[in-house]
Amino acid sequence: MTYDIDMHARRVRTAVKSNGAARSQVVASWRRCIVGYGLDPSAKLPRRMLSAIELREATQRLEPLLFAAGATLERLQAALARMSCCALVAGVDGVAVHRRGREVDVEHLRRFGLWPGVDWSERSEGTNGIGTCLAEKRDVTIHGADHFLARNTDLSCSVAPIFDHQGELAGALDVTYYGKAVSEEVMGLLALTAREAASQIERANFLAFFGDARIIYIHDRARACVGLMAVDDDDIVLGATRAARSLLGITDAGLRNGIPAMDLQQLATYSEDTMARAERGTIRRALARTSGNVSASAKALEISRATMKRKLKKLNLRRRGELRAD
Repeated sequence: MTYDIDMHARRVRTAVKSNGAARSQVVASWRRCIVGYGLDPSAKLPRRMLSAIELREATQRLEPLLFAAGATLERLQAALARMSCCALVAGVDGVAVHRRGREVDVEHLRRFGLWPGVDWSERSEGTNGIGTCLAEKRDVTIHGADHFLARNTDLSCSVAPIFDHQGELAGALDVTYYGKAVSEEVMGLLALTAREAASQIERANFLAFFGDARIIYIHDRARACVGLMAVDDDDIVLGATRAARSLLGITDAGLRNGIPAMDLQQLATYSEDTMARAERGTIRRALARTSGNVSASAKALEISRATMKRKLKKLNLRRRGELRAD
């Protein structure tokens, strides 16, 4: 084992000295660990673990996000149930606060540090899925010997960042295969799993935060992503996910000043169908609340009865039972 540790450490140092950071994101992370954090790839120091009180405080900071993540984590646990895998949710500081995995593997998980309270930041553990994902704010797969510390080379991790309702980095979702060799193909599937789960958590968290707003879904097939935008009754944008901000050029300054949804330039690509569906939903909700009374619905929406009738005709809202005479 000593020979393996020494060999791994030499490989890391050689790659960093040869300026491999210019060609490899993994080597760039190794360089950060040596030059920026003063870490040693052969180090055998104990892992940094939070106290029970510190862990409770860290978990409380992520409570809304963890609540929104509940259903997704349940599905993820079921999907990974027969594999030597676990899922971790970590905060923006790299500390794992929540674990999903096989109870029969508890001792392995503790030994590998795949446990709530362990600090997986790059500063503490060197190049690893969680720490490197958070440092670079992007999806990361760290496979075996890509890890900086020799003690972590039995792990292969696929991690996706989680962004909050304001588009800010909030943490990371990690899926780790542990204890034995795993193929690149399997890691590719785990990377897709982590990305989709993180996206689901972001959407659930956004919907929970903007529960009273109207939500517009923004699709980009080219980038295979879905952005969400929350608007108020006047179609002023209240908030947007990171994906929507990127797709539509939404900034915090713009949100503070007030952005009419239809003024977003890129929204023209999707807007006609998207906004029609949103308008249809608004009108149907008004009709449902007034038992189909057109005049009462128009009043609730603060439009004239004539305008309401034009919208009903345009949106083809004349199904039996939908409307009733005033």
